[in-house]
Amino acid sequence: MRRLSTVGLLLAASALLLVALPAGGATAPRQQPPPARAAIDVAEVSGFLDSVVAAFVDGRIREAERSGAPWLVVQVNSRGAVVGSERAAALVERVRTARVPIAVWVGPSGARAQGAAAQIAAVADQVGIAPGGRLGRLGEPLVDPARFRAPFRRELARLRDGTVGAADAGRLGLAARPAPTVGDLVVNLDGVRTRRIQTDRGPRRTPLDQVRFVSLPLLDQLMHTVASPPVAYLLLVIGMALILLELFTAGVGIAGVVGAVCFLLGGYGLAGLPTRPWAVGLLGLAMFGFAVDIQTGVPRVWSAVAAGAFLVGSVLLYDGLSLPWITLLVGVAGTVAFMIGALPSLVRSRFSTPTIGRAWMVGEEGEAVADVAPDGVVRVRGALWRARTNRATPIGSGVAVRVVEVDGLLLEVEPLEGGARDHRERRRSRPLDAEATG
Repeated sequence: MRRLSTVGLLLAASALLLVALPAGGATAPRQQPPPARAAIDVAEVSGFLDSVVAAFVDGRIREAERSGAPWLVVQVNSRGAVVGSERAAALVERVRTARVPIAVWVGPSGARAQGAAAQIAAVADQVGIAPGGRLGRLGEPLVDPARFRAPFRRELARLRDGTVGAADAGRLGLAARPAPTVGDLVVNLDGVRTRRIQTDRGPRRTPLDQVRFVSLPLLDQLMHTVASPPVAYLLLVIGMALILLELFTAGVGIAGVVGAVCFLLGGYGLAGLPTRPWAVGLLGLAMFGFAVDIQTGVPRVWSAVAAGAFLVGSVLLYDGLSLPWITLLVGVAGTVAFMIGALPSLVRSRFSTPTIGRAWMVGEEGEAVADVAPDGVVRVRGALWRARTNRATPIGSGVAVRVVEVDGLLLEVEPLEGGARDHRERRRSRPLDAEATG
């Protein structure tokens, strides 16, 4: 009897356990991961807003609208736009009317959002500024200021020509809260799912939504770089210099091909920038002036004219933009030094090799085309040569001369009438006289 009661108790306990298990499972359901959503893209915009960047931002907006992303973040470090006002206004309006919320982060530290970039921030749904960043200098509004967010409308007079930092922007309501990193901005956006994690610096929030950083494709990045004012200027100058080098040295074509590529890329960059056509013309005139004196072999008036035209054309090349001083220094000083010093020497060495004898020139007659006192330029058989004469017999321009010696690329000359022997010739004759008397 005791055995039967024990078996009964075991059966009853088993039945109760089977009944309780589903109930316990229902009260402690398994935590499911949140459903996947479209990623939040962070579109990186750096440099002037040109046609390449405008198309890139427009494309990221379309992609975010198509995918149903909760937000699109535009990371900005730009001092303005170099596209026309209509294209810039269209981009500002595109950001304002996008079917996806758009946040603008002015970062990293030290970044700027000025001009059209600042006006994009003025119509964006959220703004964050990294420490050291500046926002402002809107200039003339590209769209109706009534379309700006209320804080920007209130501070329009201040922001038209001035800028504010992260702290002032937060105090004025232009930016929601400090955002040292783009992640700090993302986790505070409405609708972004986050979770709290423990770090060495304490608890932090991290987004559960996927965040992707998107930049310009390689070819677009190249075109964007080419269209920056310093790069476009340097490419144009290098291209013209290499083309002149190819023309005067008659090389195998490498310098010409590289120069043509640089010239075309520089022309593409200038076409998208606010340039002054007459300044571009001055750069071309400068190259012509340098070429004239390279042909003669001696820097003269044309070199001075070319250097002045090149300096003015470089400084005033862009309308509303200024080149960095280091770019001007490299461009102007490097070009003048190359055209006056290096290229004439290359031309002379290219066409004055040891295989071309010049002993035949001794005794030839010519004409001084500039004063030779003691250095100058003479014309012998239609070619111009650097020349030197004895200090005791200076030669005026237009005076007939005779070549008495060839010293490398330099001709020793004397006037046909009243010429004096060079002191070196006298030293050479003394040993011969002594040998004859002996």
